[in-house]
Amino acid sequence: MRFNAKDLALLAKRPSGCFDKEGKLKICRVVGDEKLIEPRERWCRLKGNLLFLMKNKSSEASEVVILERCWVVEFRSKTDVSIILKFQSGEPDLYLEAASKSDCEAWAVALGEANSEGLRNKIQQLRKLIMEIKEERTSDEARQFLPSSQVDTLGEPQFTSIQRIANEPKLEFSLACKGLVAATRDRKLNTFIQVSVVHPAEHILTRYSSTEIVEGTRDPLFLTGVTFPPEYPIYEETKIKLTVYDVKDKSQDTVRTSVLPDHKEPRADTGRSFLGCTTFRVGDLVKSKEQQLTLTLRTSDGGKTVGTIEVNLVKMGEFEDGEMDHITTDAQDQKCALVRECTAPEGLSGKDNLPSLNAVLKNPICKLYRFPTSDNKWMRIREQMAETTLSFHVPKELINLHIKEDMRRNQELKDLGELAPHWDNMRKSVIAHCDQMLSMYQDTLAELGKHTGSSFKSSCSKGEKTLEFIPINLHLQRMHVHSPRLKDALYDVITVGAPAAHFQGFKNGGLRKLLSKFEAERRNTGYQCIYYSPENTAKAKEVLSNINHLQPLISSHADLLLNSASQHSPDSLKNSLKMLSEKTELFVHAFKDQLVRSALLALYTARPGCVLKKPAVPRSSAEEGDDLKHQDHPSQIKRQDSIPHHSEYDEEEWDRVWANVGKSLNCVIAMVDRLLEKDNSSKIKEGESDPSAADCKVLHAGGDWYEQLYPLVITLKDCMGEVVTRAKQSMAFVLLQELACGLPQCLMLTLRRDIVFSQALAGLVCGFIIKLHTSLHDQGFLQQLHTVGLLVQYEGLLSTYSEEAGMLEDMAVGISDLQKVMFKVIEAKSEDFLPIITGRREHYVIEVQLPAKMFELLPQEIKEGKLLRMYPVLFNVGINEQQTLAERFGDTTLQENINQENLELLKEYYNLFTEKMPPDCLPHFQEQNDLKGLLENLHQNIQAKRRKNVEIMWLAATICRKLNGVRFTCCKSAKDRTSMSVTLEQCSILRDEHQLHKDFFIRALDCMRREGCRIENVLKNVKCRKYAFNMIQLMAFPKYYRPPEGTYGKADT
Repeated sequence: MRFNAKDLALLAKRPSGCFDKEGKLKICRVVGDEKLIEPRERWCRLKGNLLFLMKNKSSEASEVVILERCWVVEFRSKTDVSIILKFQSGEPDLYLEAASKSDCEAWAVALGEANSEGLRNKIQQLRKLIMEIKEERTSDEARQFLPSSQVDTLGEPQFTSIQRIANEPKLEFSLACKGLVAATRDRKLNTFIQVSVVHPAEHILTRYSSTEIVEGTRDPLFLTGVTFPPEYPIYEETKIKLTVYDVKDKSQDTVRTSVLPDHKEPRADTGRSFLGCTTFRVGDLVKSKEQQLTLTLRTSDGGKTVGTIEVNLVKMGEFEDGEMDHITTDAQDQKCALVRECTAPEGLSGKDNLPSLNAVLKNPICKLYRFPTSDNKWMRIREQMAETTLSFHVPKELINLHIKEDMRRNQELKDLGELAPHWDNMRKSVIAHCDQMLSMYQDTLAELGKHTGSSFKSSCSKGEKTLEFIPINLHLQRMHVHSPRLKDALYDVITVGAPAAHFQGFKNGGLRKLLSKFEAERRNTGYQCIYYSPENTAKAKEVLSNINHLQPLISSHADLLLNSASQHSPDSLKNSLKMLSEKTELFVHAFKDQLVRSALLALYTARPGCVLKKPAVPRSSAEEGDDLKHQDHPSQIKRQDSIPHHSEYDEEEWDRVWANVGKSLNCVIAMVDRLLEKDNSSKIKEGESDPSAADCKVLHAGGDWYEQLYPLVITLKDCMGEVVTRAKQSMAFVLLQELACGLPQCLMLTLRRDIVFSQALAGLVCGFIIKLHTSLHDQGFLQQLHTVGLLVQYEGLLSTYSEEAGMLEDMAVGISDLQKVMFKVIEAKSEDFLPIITGRREHYVIEVQLPAKMFELLPQEIKEGKLLRMYPVLFNVGINEQQTLAERFGDTTLQENINQENLELLKEYYNLFTEKMPPDCLPHFQEQNDLKGLLENLHQNIQAKRRKNVEIMWLAATICRKLNGVRFTCCKSAKDRTSMSVTLEQCSILRDEHQLHKDFFIRALDCMRREGCRIENVLKNVKCRKYAFNMIQLMAFPKYYRPPEGTYGKADT
């Protein structure tokens, strides 16, 4: 070869970015096994097939090596960092030594691809894959639907929309291949189809989805179909490309289980080989007479035919004609039956609930399957998964309520008035800590207000402080089943990470342990504060809440009463008096508690200058309601276990103040009765004489009514104000003791409990709304809802070892706290259908808004605003390798106690259900005996204390469904173990309720785990289609909780 030395020298001195690779290497020539000289360090630059050797980075090139007709020998041992270039010409080999193993491997790859032969091989690979990977987007991008603005731009008039039912997928089809040609005659094909979309406006190929792998046949019938959700921009002009691959090794098929970076191409040796591809227009399929296309598969150059592929249009709500003969597990000789239309089932696809559901659910992902039944028919299954906007809406509403509640409490502490120095210093310390916590809540709310993007928190973000109130990976998982001989059915499960305070950590355990320890320590706080039991502090909060709620209502009703009197309206006067009486009686009843009286005494002793003439007598909370007969028994105390008693304090004064409200109300009632009685008698007399004179009397009497009622109403307000002032101060003093006895642990525990409750409540609100929407036409369920309440069953998969034990303790308390939540259904007055949250800690009301048409379907009791109770229960069974350690070397008492406690709660709900509901309210295939037997079986399994007894979860889930409950499944991040459980539950339902062919159970299970919504959930969380398990972990898992080969590996959880 002839080269221009000047041009080569200029090329060697070009900037660093112009070279394919450069760096330091030690180089020498080798003859045989002997080095001619010791290796010398050189700066090497690779450009194309030219390797420049330089003494240093800035010097001239001392030698140029032409990388043609040579090959690379790489030493594969762990210690070697060298490679050798061998030349066909026979010249001495070139020895190159790198600084590290990774650098050596990088140089070996670069040098191996530098010559023209390597370039030809690369071009050949690219030609083979060009139709598949050219300008493709990454898989995760394909799953995210285009923004609405882009959809509007794409949806130009020249594109023909596909007709569909509201809230139903735009397009669904199933696939099958026939007569596939293998590269070798005896090769058994393991095939899958990759589906890509070409939009008519963009002409860009977008990878959309894949089928499952069908093994050992050249005529594969795929159980996984293709579905396009309502939001996806697909038209009749859209082209669908189907590419068939042969998988050599499922565990090495990394292209299907990983996400490629932008504009990167998959390597050819990734465990699969290209067989053929074909393309069709959506309009051709939709308009075809038989709603079926038979397409020819061809190689990438379009020449050779390698088989055919059948595309069958699918519509849920249709049933199939003809029977399926010779169904086998390898799917050989199966034909896809023709279908004919029928109407969609009532309540499953109605458009009336679309706006309100769209306000709650976002970014749906749909998968379509067809499985054979035991009687050789086809059933169709649509699997759906969706995020919910409630993941952020509920926590933000809740934090806002916490801020308002804490601001009121801080103000009430400041309004306590003058206190003795000891108590005043205590108050200042408490307010300072409370203000600090309040500021933290405000900062968190401000940060959440800035959040944009997806409406769920990924598992990778569970430790982020700004997102600690947000539930982890909250999704609706839905299965819609259309069976040949059974009615269509929906099965919903809410999947969410276990409600837990991950940012705060679990070094000292979770809420269950921390609360118990805190309460024990608080009893021994010393003399600096008064101990009140948790029941008393809860009562104090309830009294304060009632005051804040009832006082303004009573004042407004009193004003309405005076307004009715001024207008001389008897009917209005009666109604106003009735409302005033009801609210005032509730107000008076709120203070019928010994706690208020004893707290007033304690507050009296805390005032400046108060001296106890007799020593305080310790009194337990059970003794607080006794008479004063024990006060004459002095005892020497080291701390105040209860309320101090003062001999000169007039306890009857509170009774008089409190009773004055009732007396004032009686005076108002008596006056109104007297006025109405006089009015009736005067009307009769005046009506008999002069009508005009009667009109004058009425006007004068109107003034008399107002003048006579006004002083009585003012007295009522004054008496009520006196009661409010004293009661507020006394209850605020109780809260001061609660806070002072446990600073700062008390506030930190409150924060932790708020965080856990926020996560649990977001999931509960989502589950309630979805259940309500799907059961609006079920009168039995609606009657059960307002008569008994709603059962909410949580399935936990956490271990009782290490940090997960703390998570389980958090979760148990958070779910138990949901008992204090009530729901109320109201008619929406605007297009905003998001729920409204009111109340305070330990008592929240969730107002669910429904459109007018849906609201009219509800029973009268619910429409009138009856509060609906929740009955949450939790059953937990750890299934991973950490649970193995807990069972053999640790402690499983926590799990056993939780399961036993919640079994009793479940029995209570069942007894309540059987007492209040008629037997015919259970679904048609249920019987009371079934439930009794299931409950007894559950009881026996919990008592048996077997290791990893997953039958507990199966039984609890079955009982929940039979009692019309809402199902939840939780693990640490609702991603891996939850996916195994949810898919197992779905396939078990298909087997037990819809006659899934027994030979297809495992295949259906693997199909859902490999290609279903749950693997998409993994992708959304960690950007990788692999469950975060390894082989050693899976050995500890129960058999049916193990994913199929090739779907698991190293991934962040």
